[in-house]
Amino acid sequence: MTATYTFDVFASLDGFGGHHGDWGGYWGKQGPELLAHRLAQYTEDQRMVFGATTYRENAEMLAGDDEAFDPWVRRLRALPATVVSNTLHGPLDWPDATVVNGDAAEAVARLKEESAVPLRSHGSLSLNRALLAAGLVDRVQVTLFPVLTGKTGAAPVFAGAEDFDLELLETRTLDGHVQELVYRPTRHP
Repeated sequence: MTATYTFDVFASLDGFGGHHGDWGGYWGKQGPELLAHRLAQYTEDQRMVFGATTYRENAEMLAGDDEAFDPWVRRLRALPATVVSNTLHGPLDWPDATVVNGDAAEAVARLKEESAVPLRSHGSLSLNRALLAAGLVDRVQVTLFPVLTGKTGAAPVFAGAEDFDLELLETRTLDGHVQELVYRPTRHP
């Protein structure tokens, strides 16, 4: 049985995964429901999958005092991780992380076959667009924050992605304004 692979991403309503503005983390829209829900999702046994850029950004951002971060972020850092990269080599400055070099689609297909736990990738936009194109993403989980970042938006989540039909599997509203949408992608003919 192959492991389920979830592409988990935060986005503004206009489709950006980040910003260069003064919004703050979570675009300033986090609340207790969102943080508790994220912790519950990351408490489950799973393996994280990162591309090199997201690994580097997370390793830099999460260096230092663990108590400064939300509990779900601390849990994310504690989960076993695979970093798919042709530019990085181990050992990595991340607990229980390994580097896999070579073709990303081949590496993740092998990981899906071998993993006893589900796989989750938070961020890693270019890696996940390539894995979508290769048919390796089972679920796309978008946490949609109620903001438009037309002037300050960075990292368009699906820019350059192939065309996909999305079957809505789950939806929930957190803190009265943040939407979580979980889809099953299938390539559009």
